[in-house]
Amino acid sequence: MSLQPIPAGPLRTGYTTGACATACAKAALLALIQQKDINEIEITLPLGEKVIFHVKSSFTTDNATCTTIKDAGDDPDVTHGATIGCVVSFNTSSDVRFIRGKGVGLVTLPGLAIGVGEPAINPVPRKMMTDAIHFLTHQYKIDKGVNVEVFVVNGEEIAKKTLNSRIGIVGGISILGTTGIVKPFSASAYIASITQGIDVAIANGCREIVINSGGRSENILRKRFSHLPEFAFIQYGNWIGETLDKIKASSLQKVTMGIMLGKAAKLAQGELDTHSGKSSWDKQFIYNLAKECGYSDEQCSPILDLNMARRLTEIFPFTAEEPFFKKLADSCYDVCHAIIPDVTLQILLIDANDTII
Repeated sequence: MSLQPIPAGPLRTGYTTGACATACAKAALLALIQQKDINEIEITLPLGEKVIFHVKSSFTTDNATCTTIKDAGDDPDVTHGATIGCVVSFNTSSDVRFIRGKGVGLVTLPGLAIGVGEPAINPVPRKMMTDAIHFLTHQYKIDKGVNVEVFVVNGEEIAKKTLNSRIGIVGGISILGTTGIVKPFSASAYIASITQGIDVAIANGCREIVINSGGRSENILRKRFSHLPEFAFIQYGNWIGETLDKIKASSLQKVTMGIMLGKAAKLAQGELDTHSGKSSWDKQFIYNLAKECGYSDEQCSPILDLNMARRLTEIFPFTAEEPFFKKLADSCYDVCHAIIPDVTLQILLIDANDTII
């Protein structure tokens, strides 16, 4: 996962993989029932909005296949432009049965909303597809069940750009979505990955996790905490507050936070959302922090001229014994400890040279 800058100007919304799969399931079933090609289909999103999808379909007397191209709008979604599809057929039960097609992940670890051994199709998309199918079977008075095989072209490759494998989803992507709409640069997907990651860690026996800002800091921390499994490492990105709230509501006993100096300078002053668009580091606050450690005005004044907090290492030696960095870590600790007072907490600072103190 990467954090990308938000472009200026109005942004276009898109549709989730769950909405795309629903459109394909409904169109494929209609093609099977009517024995004709379907080029567009209307579906109802969870909040009641009706939208039309352009689709491609094919059919035989036994089954029908439909695909659509996912449009994520202006969101930098890894599934933007992916081909999502469904193959539908009738079964002798009265149930809608979901089958894992190529490119859709398999759930292999407990802790997610979907059970182990199931295709990684989340509950809301399952309900959307089930409702759409029941609408058609009722309309056409069909007393049969329906098999729905969801597939994603190149889904295995797309999944490598996600954290799916960490939470036990292997071999493809997840079919996701709670509203059917993708809001550009929304934090919801990232925050969902944080909460899912913590749920999976706990469900698999972890009582200790390491939280970190992203891939770079995690790679450094995993060497130090090599005794922990991969799913014990959670990337909080910029959403420290949401991560701490999830930890507070969990059964975790020990948390280590690895944090780069730029984010630490913001967190120390109480900023729990460290996105550059939401907060900035307060040079005067950091100056005062240094003064509290007993440094001279001459040594502290260059802080006020820094353009980046990570350059604090040019003023103070980046060592565990240096009073300024002890104070910075303690300030971060105080902010976090106030939210998760019952959890054993450790703060580790990381500089631009990948040194940890």
